[in-house]
Amino acid sequence: MKALRGLLLLVFGHGVSSVLHSLQYFYTASSGLTTFPEFVIVGMVDGVQFNYYDSNTQRVVLKQDWMERHTREDHDYLERNTGIYLGSQQVFKAMIGILKENFNQIGGIHIFQRMFGCEWDDEDDSTDGYDQYGYDGEDFMSLDLKTWVAAVPQAVSTTQILNEDKARLQYLKYNLTKVCVGGLKALLFYGKSTLQRTDRPRVSLLQRSPSSPVVCHATGFYPDRVVVFWRRDGQELHEQVDPGEVLPNHDGTFQVSVDLNLTAVPQEDWGRYECVVQLRGIEDISTPLDPALIRTNGEVQSGLTIPIIIGFVVLLLAAAAAVVGVLLYKKRNASGQRHKPVGSDTSSENTEGQNPAPEAQPLTTGQS
Repeated sequence: MKALRGLLLLVFGHGVSSVLHSLQYFYTASSGLTTFPEFVIVGMVDGVQFNYYDSNTQRVVLKQDWMERHTREDHDYLERNTGIYLGSQQVFKAMIGILKENFNQIGGIHIFQRMFGCEWDDEDDSTDGYDQYGYDGEDFMSLDLKTWVAAVPQAVSTTQILNEDKARLQYLKYNLTKVCVGGLKALLFYGKSTLQRTDRPRVSLLQRSPSSPVVCHATGFYPDRVVVFWRRDGQELHEQVDPGEVLPNHDGTFQVSVDLNLTAVPQEDWGRYECVVQLRGIEDISTPLDPALIRTNGEVQSGLTIPIIIGFVVLLLAAAAAVVGVLLYKKRNASGQRHKPVGSDTSSENTEGQNPAPEAQPLTTGQS
């Protein structure tokens, strides 16, 4: 879908003061896929998956430890949401059939998606909500909290009917901006230790070669709402820079890199530059463009030279020892054969077992 604003949790401005929290649900119905459930629901709070449902298991699966406490205090959470998701499963299955007729499609693989949710700014208490549908990877229709908007001709009649129901439009607006926000705040409360923590980033300056851009690399930070930029003489640079995308690390933290092109800058002027990292809850991290602080491929390679040589020598010694061992074994075995009694059995059967390869685990995502 074009408007993936739910995934872009915050449009950054320097001086990270407020946080835009989000609660999102992703519904996916498919037709013609034999290796994927016909219906899947995923729930995300601040970009973190918290539960999951699919048509194969037909049950809600909690994806975060802190959700256990939530369900203990909200006793019918699992039963209530399972019922809601079962109903949605039936609706979406029927919708795929209707859409295939509207698009004059027979057979094949088709996917019908819904993304909806809400956002809440914890500083000014403002809220927003959205509801969007897509079919076969393209926008189908969306709600702007006032009216439904068709993205393709096949959605025009549907949006016209929905827009005539003013009472339902008001209900949807209330549900997205009030009920959904209430659920978002509850999830933030239960998952506070995880969702509202602040992990300080580690910042490094990297350069592949003397002619390559200098990379300001920040990693290990949480949440992902970080601002990284280059300054010259205290002024932010908009040219010479190439900002990267915030990416997840395996441990749940994030990383990002911002390149600085210094091709036309003499090294004596490097002291005018610095990389600045801003993350809510910590002081700005400023790293001057000092050649002594830059890690290069040459440094890494030279640092590995001695270990590589030592490892190579160890491998040679091990190989030599193996050859000597084989020769001694053959010599000893030949000597034994000469003195072997008639009828004795010197054969041995290799009964060493092998552990079976681990089975591939199904890919799952969560929802609430």
